[in-house]
Amino acid sequence: MRLCRYRDGNEVRAAFYEDDRLIPLSAAAALAGVELPAGDSLLPLTTCGSARESVRRIEEELARRDAGEIAQLAAPTSSVELEVPVPDPSKLLLLAGNYAKHVEETGFRSEERARTFPYVFMKPPSTTLTRPGDPVRLPVGSPDKIDWELELAVIIGRRCRNVTEQDALAYVAGYTIVNDISDRGFRPNVNRTQRDKDQFFDWLHGKWHDTFCPMGPCLLPADELADPQTLAMRLTVNGHVEQEASTAEMVFPVAAVIEFVSSFVTLEPGDVISTGTPQGVGMAKGKFLRPGDVLEASIERIGVLRNPVAGEAK
Repeated sequence: MRLCRYRDGNEVRAAFYEDDRLIPLSAAAALAGVELPAGDSLLPLTTCGSARESVRRIEEELARRDAGEIAQLAAPTSSVELEVPVPDPSKLLLLAGNYAKHVEETGFRSEERARTFPYVFMKPPSTTLTRPGDPVRLPVGSPDKIDWELELAVIIGRRCRNVTEQDALAYVAGYTIVNDISDRGFRPNVNRTQRDKDQFFDWLHGKWHDTFCPMGPCLLPADELADPQTLAMRLTVNGHVEQEASTAEMVFPVAAVIEFVSSFVTLEPGDVISTGTPQGVGMAKGKFLRPGDVLEASIERIGVLRNPVAGEAK
């Protein structure tokens, strides 16, 4: 079963996530007579966590119970505020150009995996991570070319360095959805003296605006997904399909990405790696986000990450 974090008054709690409802872990654990670690962190409850067997026992107990009894524990998802699955990752890493058709639609040439390596950049997690349902805010100084990027995100569950592609998935706690919002027109100091690297850094800085990394709505434990390269992906804006693809189209699959990153960076529990976006971004069509738009980023087996678009708060 999928897991999520949600706000209950002044506290954040963990729950099972079922699209239209959630079942608080504390209530489910009490019903099953199982103790769980205190706190709202999902990491102990996932594939690499110390409480994973306890979670399975709770799931088995819920499967034995009457549907009406379970319904008494549940709350509609619409009645709660969902939180991001990992609130404070030490590293929020993202890939650029990991789907060949997306590389081509942005005017570049896609090369074979054997001849290249993944491009990795970072976003500041404390200011870019955005909860399901919260708005993506268009920056006042550069609001006109804000774009969407649907991505499968990998949550690391065990500390690792120099892992092989063959072993890499054993270090994954679970999977979630990221929308890598991008400012395609960011030009700080427009009257500047031009330098060779300006285009690259304009692109990079355009990833960093506040609210530019919605994540959620839940976490799918890695032991419930045998192969992360089998998932259908879709992103809509106001109900219109803009991106539709499969994680099978990645140039560098999840395991290869972990191998590459861990070859020079120690990955720690809770670190997030977002694995790149497929074709269908707004830049390729001349379509960009406006206040009042609604983004729905969905990945098979995980769920739908919904976020409205608004102007930047004053």
